[in-house]
Amino acid sequence: MELKKIILSLIFIFYFSTLNAELIKPSNKFDPYDVVKIQLKALKNNNKKDQGIMQTWLFAHPDNKKVTGPYERFRIMIYGQQYKYLINHSSHKINLISNTSNSYIYRIEILTNDKKLFFYEWQVQKGSDADCKNCWFTSAVSIPVDQGSTI
Repeated sequence: MELKKIILSLIFIFYFSTLNAELIKPSNKFDPYDVVKIQLKALKNNNKKDQGIMQTWLFAHPDNKKVTGPYERFRIMIYGQQYKYLINHSSHKINLISNTSNSYIYRIEILTNDKKLFFYEWQVQKGSDADCKNCWFTSAVSIPVDQGSTI
């Protein structure tokens, strides 16, 4: 498991160091933690082309895409009041809260560039996307819980 994390970290470093890198596509090779990590790193390193938001969209659960609408509407939602703290944040921590065979829930700690701390609950579920059977996708992200400023 540790070797897998090292390899994935190297993939992430390579991916985010390349300006026009291809986006990572959902794959049944990624476990739930990987999916959350890919999305958070992408949002942390979002650029003017909003590739971080596009990367996050690719791992949105197919059922959620029906609710959030097309990518452009999803993009506007991410820039909205609830999720704007995820864009270009300073750092994040991922902590598992609970899991079943088809669902994982994580508590995400987001530290913004202005040293404010927010908690999100991030749910990942298996989906049956036409292009990716039994892949993990984000099915829900809670509203942020403001923890105030840090030192």
